[in-house]
Parts: sequence; structure tokens; C-alpha cells
Amino acid sequence: MSLLEKMKPKFWEFRENTDDPSNFRHIWLLMVLLTLLVAIAPLVSMTMIDNNVSRKSAESEILLRTSRLVSNTRRSVSFFLGERKAALKFVVYNTSFNELNDPMELALILESLKKGFGGFVDIGVIDASGRQKNYTGPYSLEGVNYSGEEWFREVVERGNYISNVFMGFRQVPHLVVAVRHDLPDDSFYVVRATLDTERFNDLLFYLEVSGQGDAFIVNQEGMLQTPSRYHGKVLEKISDPIPSYSEKTEVFERKNVNGEVLIVGYAYIAESPFILMIIKQKDALMDSWHTTRMEIAGFLMVSIAIIFFAILGGATYLSNKIYVLEQNRDAILHEVEYSNKMASLGELAAGVAHEINNPLAIINEKAGLIKDIFTFKEQYSKDEKLMNIANVIISSVERCASITRRLLNFARHIDINIRPLCLREVLHEVLGFLEKEAEYRSISVSVEVPDNMPQLESDRGKLQEIFLNLVNNAFVAMKDEGKLDISVKQESEDSVAIIFMDDGCGISEENICRIFEPFFSTKKKAGGTGLGLSITYGLVEKMGGTIGVKSELGKGTTFTVMLPLKTEQKE
Repeated sequence: MSLLEKMKPKFWEFRENTDDPSNFRHIWLLMVLLTLLVAIAPLVSMTMIDNNVSRKSAESEILLRTSRLVSNTRRSVSFFLGERKAALKFVVYNTSFNELNDPMELALILESLKKGFGGFVDIGVIDASGRQKNYTGPYSLEGVNYSGEEWFREVVERGNYISNVFMGFRQVPHLVVAVRHDLPDDSFYVVRATLDTERFNDLLFYLEVSGQGDAFIVNQEGMLQTPSRYHGKVLEKISDPIPSYSEKTEVFERKNVNGEVLIVGYAYIAESPFILMIIKQKDALMDSWHTTRMEIAGFLMVSIAIIFFAILGGATYLSNKIYVLEQNRDAILHEVEYSNKMASLGELAAGVAHEINNPLAIINEKAGLIKDIFTFKEQYSKDEKLMNIANVIISSVERCASITRRLLNFARHIDINIRPLCLREVLHEVLGFLEKEAEYRSISVSVEVPDNMPQLESDRGKLQEIFLNLVNNAFVAMKDEGKLDISVKQESEDSVAIIFMDDGCGISEENICRIFEPFFSTKKKAGGTGLGLSITYGLVEKMGGTIGVKSELGKGTTFTVMLPLKTEQKE
């Protein structure tokens, strides 16, 4: 039997009137639903509120951390570029144009820059006409004219220049930093240095980006300036759109082509063509939050289950208690009513028996006198027809007297009266009330009582009521031509067993444990009240005995009544 079946109220199978205020199923359901609502609704509401608040807090924290990471990284990149630009400015302010045009001096300067800052590949000095006057590095670039190059025009106009990462004829990614220095004669010259991208890439390579993130730098045309985890190598074009210009760090959400939500943070690097971008996967960032939510959801479900079963068990227990009390009250009222009815019937039977006994005595006396007269005269004594008529009258009077004696015995045993009894006589008295029904339905009834069975000290009327209820039940359960076997056995020195075994329809397993409950009946459509076996059970217990039942559908039922040989008289 499952837990829910165990918690099913005893009254669940009854079809009660829904308009009746004592409808126990309605009361039970109302009690369970209201208690569940009061207990679970605040718990669920608080969980949902906490879920929304914590989700917003987690999302806000993700955006804040991403913004902080972008800002810090932007400062690192800006510092890297600014540091190298400042190094070149230091060179032009502390070294004369003539010294810069000295190849040895320029080589020493390049060596100092490499040792002090790293990343410098070469350095060159370009005059106002755009021609490179001096160069030191791995390539032969002295004398190259840059006057037509875009970067030269920009450095002339702005005073400094940082290029995009490009391949050039070197066929390796690099970038250029250049500064202009004005001379007293209104002329100028430009110091130009080439940087490799290894140190530049390292700024992002060792960056710890959570949420399966990606950090990279692009230019305003969408060309990668550093390698990207998801978008490819340097100088490949990314598929994502370039975010609009902003002076400060920006963070926003968007979906990729796969429908995944991404956290995108970006910042434009001042005085450079670079845009720093950090992209994170929101679901990966929210994993810890989802894990916590699942743990809370599991705790909530377990709590709800515990609350549910506690409320269900408590409501069932209380409802069953109320139901049992109600049933016991109704059973007691019906038993009192039944006892009063039986008492009234007993008084009526006694009155009827007395009224009938008087004319019966007269009829018996006159019939006997007629028979005596017939025997004195030979002509009548030999008339068999007349003698048979007299004998029929006398036997009918005896039969009527036997019936009235049963009625008187029934009337006398309404009050409790403990005295020695013969079980065989009591059983035959009970069967005498039902002999016509048994004869009409061709029901075979056998009674087996051992000859050495001791007398039973008990109340005759209560025994008659117990036996009558059991025999009535057996008759109802059996079809015509059925068979009822009644046997008596002495189980011990102080107890006796009376067994009623019929071959009727039997009782199902689910009903057999409830047959002694008040008002439970499997034959309500046939007029059953469900009180017969309940009253029988109560009577047997009052007499200090027990009653048991065994049954199988379609094969019959056996009731066993265990009674003490001596029943104590109670006040």
C-alpha cells in the first residue's frame, strides 16, 4: 500500500450529500487546501522574489565586473602605447637633430629603448620633406620617402601617430609609433619607431576573462589587431558589428547567430585607432547562480513535499478522529433507537403472546374434550376423518403455542440476564425465526454442536441478536439453494468458538477490513444500513469475546465468534 493510500481518509469512499455541512470529504479537502495555501504560498512567493532579486543582482554584478575589466585593460593598453610614445618624445627632446642623424648614436638609442621598454624593432629619423635621413634596424630603409604616406600626413598634422597593426613588406604584424619635433627655423623632423606585436598581444593573452570570454583589439574597420579566441587571427575581419564611439567604457547585452546571450564590453583607446573589446557568454557567467537556484529549488520542493505530507497526514488524522466520533455518535444513537425498538417489539410480542395464549388454551381444552368424547362412543372412535380433524386442531394449537413461547422468550431477554445456556438450543431458536425463508429459498442449514459441549454462561437475548445478525448476513450473501454450516468448538478451557460458514458471494479484500465500521455496507442498494455487523461487533466485545472474518470473492465467507464460557455480569 502506497503512502498516499495510507493517508486516504476512512470516509473517502462514501458518497455523501455535498449540501450536507457534515460532508467529511468536503471538510477534509477544504482543510488541506487552505492549510497548504497558507503554508506554501508565502514560501513560494519569497523564493520567487529572491529569485528575481538575486538574478538582477547577479546580472548587475556581471556587467559591473565586465566594465571594470574593460576599463582596467584599456588603461593597460593606453599605458603601453603612451609609454612608448613618451619614450620617443624623450629621445627627441634630449637629443639634437644632428645627433639623431649619427648612425652610431641612433643605434645606441634603439638599444636603450629595447632594453628599457622592449618591443622596439627599429627607429628612423625623417626630415620635413618626408625622406628618411637616418635608420637603424634589420632592414635597409635609409633614404625611403614617406611624404605620400597617410601616417606621415597625420603625424605632421597632429604631432604624434600610432598606426594600425599591419604586415607591410616585412610580412609580420607590427605597428608604428611616430612623433614630430619642431625646429627653431620653423622646420621639423619626425622620429618613427616600429614595434613588434608580441608585447602588445601579451597585454590580452594573459588576461583572465571569465564566462568563456574573449578579449581582443580591433580597429574601426573591424580588423583584428590581436588574436581572438572565437574570431580568428590578426588582421582577419570580425563578423560582429563595430560598436559606436563612446568616450567611456560601455557594456551591453546582445545575442549571437546561435541565439546565445553575450555580454559585450568595449572602450575606444584614446589617441589610437584601437577599440578594446571583451565578450563573455552570459550563460557561463550565470552557471554558479543557476546551480544555487537549483539547490534552492530542490530545497523548496523537499520543503513543499514535507509540508504537503505533514498537512495531509494531520488533516487526515484529525478528520478521521472527527469522522470516527461522528460515526460512533450516530451508531450509539441508532443502537439506542434499535434497543428501544426491540424493547417495544418485545413488549408488543409479550402482549400478543398472552392474548393469543388464552384463546389457544380454550381451543386446546375443547379440542381435547371433543377427542375424549369421540373415544367414548364407538361410532365416532372408528371414524378416522373425525379423529384426524381433532388431532390437526390439537397439533395446530401446539404449533401456535411454540411460536408464542418464542415471542415470550424474545421479550424476556431484552434486559441483560446472565445465566447458563445451551448453545444448541439458542442456535435452533434463532434458526426457527428464519426457517420459512430457508425453506422458501431452498437454503440448506446444518448445525453441529458436540454433545459434550459445556453450558455457556451468557445473555440469551444478546446471543440471539448476534447469531441472528450473522445468519441474516449469510442469507443475504447466498443465492437460492445455498448452504450455511454452523459449528461450535471448544477452543480452550474457558472459551468457545461459534463458526458460521456460507458459500455466498464473498467479500473483496479492500472491503473486508471495513465491514465492522458503522454504516459501511456493500448492499446499500438492497436496503442495508451498515449497522448489523457494527452492532454485532460491539455486542461481542461487551461480552468479552472477539469476532473474526475470512472471505474470498465468489467462494463464501466464514465468521468466527470467540466467546468466554463465563460472561461477567456488569452493572
